[in-house]
Amino acid sequence: MGRVSEQTQPATQAITAGRGASGTSLAPALWASTVWESSSLVDARRRATGLRPGEFYSRYGNPTVRSFEEAIATLEGAEDALAFASGMGAVASVVLALCSSGDHIVAQRQLYAGTLAFLQGPCARLGIETTLVDGSRPGAFAEAVRPGKTMLVIAETPSNPRLDLVDLDEIGALQGPITVVDSTLATPLGQRPLDHGVHLSLHSATKGIAGHNDATIGVIAGEKDLIDAIWAYSVLHGATPSPYDALNALRGVRTLSVRTTHQADSAFFLADSLSDHPAVTAVHYPGLARHPQADLAKRQMRHGGTLIAIDLAGGLPAAERFLASVQLVHRATSLGGPETLVCHPATTTHASLTPDEAAIVGVTDGMLRISVGLEDPADVLADVLRALRST
Repeated sequence: MGRVSEQTQPATQAITAGRGASGTSLAPALWASTVWESSSLVDARRRATGLRPGEFYSRYGNPTVRSFEEAIATLEGAEDALAFASGMGAVASVVLALCSSGDHIVAQRQLYAGTLAFLQGPCARLGIETTLVDGSRPGAFAEAVRPGKTMLVIAETPSNPRLDLVDLDEIGALQGPITVVDSTLATPLGQRPLDHGVHLSLHSATKGIAGHNDATIGVIAGEKDLIDAIWAYSVLHGATPSPYDALNALRGVRTLSVRTTHQADSAFFLADSLSDHPAVTAVHYPGLARHPQADLAKRQMRHGGTLIAIDLAGGLPAAERFLASVQLVHRATSLGGPETLVCHPATTTHASLTPDEAAIVGVTDGMLRISVGLEDPADVLADVLRALRST
């Protein structure tokens, strides 16, 4: 294939990136091998001690996985990327690669509950202290940083499940700690944290990037030296991605632009349509003009995202009746796939939070998170309105 201009648009990059291990095949090539033969002791030593060897042992690197990493690096505008067995594998590997006992982390309260549980559980047990802040409040992160002590700042924007935003320019301007933004809900075609000075962009690529509910994989992107340092730890941590999942995720990258464009348009349509519904007390969607951070969303996001969250007036009983009534929409706890999914965060994604913690981050008993799929938006809205009548 001829050389593609580096000035191509994101939708084009999603098609052209990550083809280095596929030769002339238009479909990604699957390298299923866990180990490669060496030609001599010298060659074996070179592979065993080299930086990210591609043909040695799959825990160190795999050509199919590498193709996926190269595609994400291109989409993120990064020097390099590193894949993991899951989004939480990425989170755990980054934290443990960069932090030791006695170190300090600043993170927002509005985090995916799995990340929060990791920081408050294993990290605390290992002597890594975490200070939680309101990520949507200007200056909150900077105020909590302890010079010479804070090793890591972790943000998530949009946040799960309320879709609160963090100012990426503010995170990128922090001096001292390494900054990480979980950008899962936006995908690289929704926003690029590195463009704002952030050190690492992190994704549960299981979600929107892979996009078909058939791959479990995580990924980070950033400067090569930082990625290499995390890789050196990751081979010991062992959260290694499967080449099969990398293959499916790379296939998802190819359609990422058209999928997220349709899903974001549908999410706006759904959010706008429900904004004045009597059974709904609040609609959370950054693309709405009435969202409290709408101006920030316009500044740092290419679109409003593919998820919405709604609060039902009837609380938990209303949520139970809604979930029992949907027909087209699927009751499932994930996001980013082709089917529209609905879940009840208080009893699924954020079930580990105490009532006080849930109240602080706005996860109510009547909240539902809707991941908008690829169906006709009119059909999705009709199903949601039918279910709302039961509440």
